Amino acid sequence: MSIRTRKIEIETPDGVMPAHLSEPEGPGPHPAVVVLMEAFGLVPHIESVTDRLAGEGYVAVAPDIYYRELPNNKVGYDHLDDAIGLMQKLDDQRFVEDMRATLDDLAARANVDETKQGVTGFCMGGRLAFLSACALPDRIAAAAPFYGGGIAGHLEQAERIRAPLYLFFGEKDAFIPREQVDQVDAGLRELGVKYKLKSYPGADHGFFCDERETYEPKAAEDAWRELRSFFAEHLQS
Repeated sequence: MSIRTRKIEIETPDGVMPAHLSEPEGPGPHPAVVVLMEAFGLVPHIESVTDRLAGEGYVAVAPDIYYRELPNNKVGYDHLDDAIGLMQKLDDQRFVEDMRATLDDLAARANVDETKQGVTGFCMGGRLAFLSACALPDRIAAAAPFYGGGIAGHLEQAERIRAPLYLFFGEKDAFIPREQVDQVDAGLRELGVKYKLKSYPGADHGFFCDERETYEPKAAEDAWRELRSFFAEHLQS
């Protein structure tokens, strides 16, 4: 499917937030997906995932949620300490307002079906995708967090979730020990949340990103198939 991409600006309570927007050709209305970035910032990999989703028929947007730190708000994958420093400056309440503003921007677009808005995210963005489903249950129709460290800390809020979830993890991920994955699994099951959880043997944190040393092609290919199927079921049907 042919797509078009451009940079946009989203109005938030704290100012203007840049974002990468990818759209399918054609008037729509299309379902929409928000792609939430890793701790490293709005880097080319995240823009690439956004473009791939547009190619599947979604209006996809990746907001630069580090916009308050401009111009020094993205780092390379070899600068983990700097990425952690940026991540630690992020305030969850302010993020929720940024997410609400992003969903509002999408909903106002003539080519978007505002009733079919999903979210995915990677690393830090995986946790924030889960948080979005908790904090904005009336806005999120499907959520797919990838290796989101800290999700277990949001289980107390998870009773508010209405959207189906698909959570992806790597079994070798030292940032997210198996005990945390089990805790998330048990917690969601107890709450009766509709979810799937997949943990890939041999896969490490960041396995989906082909620009990282931990890239695992087979796991990434399978997760992409699963993600496409999940969003097709819940956003395109």
